[in-house]
Amino acid sequence: MPRTQLYSKMRPLHLVAVSLFLSAGMPAAAQVTAEVASIEARAGLVSDRVRAAIPKLETYIETLIATDAVPGLAVAIVSGDEVYLKGFGIRKAGAPERVDADTVFQIASLSKPVSSTIVAALMSDGAFGWDTRISQIDPSFQLFEAYSTANVTVADLLSHRSGLPEAVGDELLTYGFDRETILHRLRLVEPASSFRGRYEYSNSGFTAGAVAAAHAVGLEWEDAAETMLFGPLGMNSSSMRYGDFLAKENHAELHVRHDGRWQARVKRNNDAQAPAGGVSTNVRDLARWMNFVLSNGVYDGRRIAAEDALAASHIPLSFAGTHPIDGTPVFYGIGWGLTHGADGWVWTHAGAFTAGARSVVTFYPDRQFAVAVLSNAHPTGAPEAVTDKLVDLVLSSGDGPDTIEPWNAIYASMVPGYSSTKSDSASPPSPSPVLAPEAYVGRYRNPYLGTAVVTASDDGTLTLALGPDGNLKRPLRHVGRDRFTFALLDEVPETPFGIGFNIGAEGVATTMSIDDFTDSGFGTLERMDDLP
Repeated sequence: MPRTQLYSKMRPLHLVAVSLFLSAGMPAAAQVTAEVASIEARAGLVSDRVRAAIPKLETYIETLIATDAVPGLAVAIVSGDEVYLKGFGIRKAGAPERVDADTVFQIASLSKPVSSTIVAALMSDGAFGWDTRISQIDPSFQLFEAYSTANVTVADLLSHRSGLPEAVGDELLTYGFDRETILHRLRLVEPASSFRGRYEYSNSGFTAGAVAAAHAVGLEWEDAAETMLFGPLGMNSSSMRYGDFLAKENHAELHVRHDGRWQARVKRNNDAQAPAGGVSTNVRDLARWMNFVLSNGVYDGRRIAAEDALAASHIPLSFAGTHPIDGTPVFYGIGWGLTHGADGWVWTHAGAFTAGARSVVTFYPDRQFAVAVLSNAHPTGAPEAVTDKLVDLVLSSGDGPDTIEPWNAIYASMVPGYSSTKSDSASPPSPSPVLAPEAYVGRYRNPYLGTAVVTASDDGTLTLALGPDGNLKRPLRHVGRDRFTFALLDEVPETPFGIGFNIGAEGVATTMSIDDFTDSGFGTLERMDDLP
């Protein structure tokens, strides 16, 4: 099967609202006709430039693969009535199988705009809307404050403005807790800001909103995704279930840098946060979704989601910061990052698993142009660099700078202790003497993390057990008196987490603190055992 496809597709006429910037004296029908003609002309021009850009883009990507910037990636470009699909590189380091347009990737937080469109489709029967309060759908859902609990809406949770702290619940997922437990424990967490006060990126909050939306129409989230989007669009390789991803023979493994080279060492089951980061798909399926988004909820002549529901998801609700490369203001809508420039609004979202995945999608709706890039590694800036190269070739001069290095640096900074060359650098200084193992051994607990148990082997090695039923067990490495580290992922020892003990007057630890939980406010666990 050829790995490159450039083909025409049937697409219904793009539905366009009357532009507020057109002459007030022009009749409405004429305004719509003029706007449609303008968009079609711009889309045709972009399509011509995309076709001209593809050879240069492919050469650039092949160079990234050859220089080990990423093991493999796949690209989907939708432009007017044309689609380009191609895979590059390998699915797994050390294996010969190549990436193609049908290779299934885990796309991490690129799941969010996909899920936003699913929620918009769920609104079609009028059971709820973006402004429906979660308390009306699921009276059992709670946040820390009563006012937020009573008033938080579907849109609030999917736009990260509920007040939940950034990334709260992510640690619970990593330690093995299920979705029900994670969402239930959100009620324990004090808000990071006032309700709707500012943008705070929360995977668990997003998940809570999407799951509630599915329940509003009597569906489980995974079934809603299949019923409302994947099935109608023919996205037959897409799923919200990790088991489905593993069952696909043609899937890309996750890769991390280890001993200076890409290695497929880690697995990531994101079912507990499926709406926020659990989609697995390929670029063939993503192109169908991209077409659906550019067509304002219509696919193959059939309306899948209400146009007004989709349009509302692209309204800026919060200031999310500035673009890390060019400093452009970035806003967040409902599952979408939003910027505005010379080519109009840009709708975008990136995804990353530090366990080994990177992805990004970027839409230029006024140009009827979109690109998605999926890769099987972290940290790497290859998806953004490929996107930047294509956008420069198509919408600008074509001689813009290569952005791979700054993007690489940005994503490398997300991994504590990451080294791109080798696992261990210089030896750390000699730690101060450790106390006897009995000083640390015991059971510790708080209501958010639950119970953690420290045990000692015959040779004095300490082991930490935590997570559901203590199933996650990790040896502790002494780094200084009452400070230790442990590798949350055994396969990636370069990313250790710190743990410390507070020693009481009796010479025994009274509390244990895990750095990974500091942001949630539940980093400290109290000893449960009776002290001597």
